[in-house]
Amino acid sequence: MPENPQRWIALLGRRDEPTDGVEDYCLHLRQALEKEGVALELFRVPWKEQGWIHSLHRLKERLLEQDASIALVQYTALGWSRRGFPLGVLALLRVLKRHGLTVLVVFHDVRPFSGRRFRDLARNRVQAWTMRQLAETSDRCVSALPIEQMLWVRADHLKRKFVTVPIGANLPEAKCGKVRERLQSSAHRTIAVFGVTGGAHISREVSDIAYAVSRASERASGLRVVVLGRGSPEAECSLREALRNTLVEVSVLGLLPAERVASVLADADVLLFVRRHLSARRGSAIAGIASGLPIVGYAGPETAFPVTEAGVELVPEGDREALAMSLSRIVTDDELRQELRRRSLRAHAEYFSWDRIAHLFVRELSGFDVAAHDHSKTLVPR
Repeated sequence: MPENPQRWIALLGRRDEPTDGVEDYCLHLRQALEKEGVALELFRVPWKEQGWIHSLHRLKERLLEQDASIALVQYTALGWSRRGFPLGVLALLRVLKRHGLTVLVVFHDVRPFSGRRFRDLARNRVQAWTMRQLAETSDRCVSALPIEQMLWVRADHLKRKFVTVPIGANLPEAKCGKVRERLQSSAHRTIAVFGVTGGAHISREVSDIAYAVSRASERASGLRVVVLGRGSPEAECSLREALRNTLVEVSVLGLLPAERVASVLADADVLLFVRRHLSARRGSAIAGIASGLPIVGYAGPETAFPVTEAGVELVPEGDREALAMSLSRIVTDDELRQELRRRSLRAHAEYFSWDRIAHLFVRELSGFDVAAHDHSKTLVPR
């Protein structure tokens, strides 16, 4: 770090529980930015505990103490509201602009919430309007998905503000890309499932996992499925029951420290991803890529470059038969599995490493002239 580094500040809203992916994102970005000569301070706005008036006053005091030039506002709807009406974040942006900061909004949520109830429809409209206002007020907008995926952005002058920056894995960077050697002749294969969506989606996801794994076990003996991360304890009973009449070994690990997650993924042979479709904003999928794993999952509207450059085998969303066939092929074909591993490692190095992401931030966003940009950019080389 140079003696006089550039100073940026990242603004976070309410902490997510039991794990906070947005905070992890900022911590990893901060560590990588240090190598680029940028000091990134994290400031959590305590609006939930202390109210908006007091929180904004504290922010003003902090800005007077720190000579930050760029503010990175981390946007999720529930990060800035209790029930998904995030209007308070607009007041936050006004404070930042009045203090002369260049403001970038990092959209971790790229779509408004859906639903058919009157409350859901109202929330959808408020969120879409709020996101448009954020884009209008900010100097730049950052998203892991291309602008085509954000249907609420219609005006050309707003589209020109967006840049696409991939997210990295919330794993220790030293562990990423360090794939342990797997014995080609080993008869045992480990299928990792990182994260299960709770609520109404859990039964569908467990059913898809069980179907794909059980069908794969018909062609490959000695299979083991390891489920970890959010939702895994809730899915354990139903998953064990669904696989009761197979020879598949089931291990459910729950929430783990990042170091342990990295070790579990490094020991796996393939990542099975059934949390809807594969997306570049899914941290669990990026963790698989960073761990050099082949990924079997569903393709959908958010499945796009650069995640498709990794070692992925994707099938139409909901096609369990095709999912099972792809999984079976990977656990039985050593040559295919190793080729997909190499593709994932290459994709991680080129697009998803934190050092690469930090370099892109600094190169494209430090001291930029908004008026000089007449088209939206994608910060990943094609």
